[in-house]
Amino acid sequence: MKVYLDMIGCRLNQAELEQFGRQLRAAGHQVTASPAEADAAIINTCAVTSEAAADSRSLIRRVVRLGAGEVVATGCWVSLAPEKAAALPGVRRVVPNAAKDELLQTAFGLQPADFEVEPVAREPLPGLRQRTRAFIKVQDGCDNACTFCVTTVARGQGRSAPLAQVLAEVQAAQEGGVQEVVLTGVHLGSWGRDLGLRLRDLVAAILRESDLPRVRLSSLEPWDLDADFFALWENPRLCRHLHLPLQSGSDRILRRMRRHTTRASFRRLVEAARAVRPDMAVTTDVIAGFPGETEEDFAQTLDFVREMGFAGGHVFTYSPRPGTPAARMKEQLPKAVRKARNAALRETFSGLAAAYRGRFVGQDALVLWESAAEHGERGWLMRGLTDNYLRVQAWLPEPRWNRIDRVRLLAPTQGDWLTGKVV
Repeated sequence: MKVYLDMIGCRLNQAELEQFGRQLRAAGHQVTASPAEADAAIINTCAVTSEAAADSRSLIRRVVRLGAGEVVATGCWVSLAPEKAAALPGVRRVVPNAAKDELLQTAFGLQPADFEVEPVAREPLPGLRQRTRAFIKVQDGCDNACTFCVTTVARGQGRSAPLAQVLAEVQAAQEGGVQEVVLTGVHLGSWGRDLGLRLRDLVAAILRESDLPRVRLSSLEPWDLDADFFALWENPRLCRHLHLPLQSGSDRILRRMRRHTTRASFRRLVEAARAVRPDMAVTTDVIAGFPGETEEDFAQTLDFVREMGFAGGHVFTYSPRPGTPAARMKEQLPKAVRKARNAALRETFSGLAAAYRGRFVGQDALVLWESAAEHGERGWLMRGLTDNYLRVQAWLPEPRWNRIDRVRLLAPTQGDWLTGKVV
């Protein structure tokens, strides 16, 4: 059978699709690059914003229109709106997140024995984003109660993958030639609470039990960490990148969001991280136009974002998500106000990101090549990432996909790329 894989959403969705792809290939099936070639498609959906939900529906319709035989829809939007998902043309089966681990059994009749030995060589999975890095799901669900978040409804309670299971997946990735693993989860920082362990135990074990050049952590809630956590970065294989969702720089709005942090505690955390690694890239998420956000609240957020000197950030225009407390709050802001605040935040983050990139111009850095943007007389225009998440492109005589090279970082180019030269 030929199966097409695609998704909307986060790194966790990416990790889940990568696992489906490996398991399908181990069972003798083919992962295709195009819906037109597929007998079936698995679409992993998202519902974090109303736009993500709409994009999920559009993706399913597009895949069907392009000729995928049958669609198996899964993920957060499907979990929240299973009847609407099932009513879309071409959808044969809907699989909510609670049953996602058994998707290949229920939808395709495969058994765990069919894919016990998974191929892990880092060939690109057709139809997926071309990544050299292995995204490993170590945690799912969330026990927080942020008033804006629908993910806790869609993903359920927090639960951790056993330490031995994670180590086995990391080892398999290493044996397949992976240069970097990215640990992912809905609430990654809570890993181990149900096992009597903490995230630092998992990271330390991976660094101890593997020889991977790079280990990267995805998003971490700031209240899950303490100053001692950053001692892990004494190991240079742990990537110098922390993504700490802030959501607002106003203490009043943070309380309305039920975020377990304050400006002061967030500031102390960033200072502790930079005390260990001064060149740490700290990125964040911010919501623009949360209900009740005044001009003063928004000004405090802009000031705090600048004070923190983030290396970049994602900005989300607030959108009411059905079933969340924030959707029932009074003082919902006009859409035009929310969009204007989004634009102001994006401009601020763009300037901060450019300033952070500029600090490294003229220095050497190790770049893991992920894709080829062009191929011509000059060779291959390869693109990749440093461990502190600088995007680098350079002309090379060969396509060095999944290789790490030492690169001299030169002037910024169009977009958020730095040009480079292998040294």
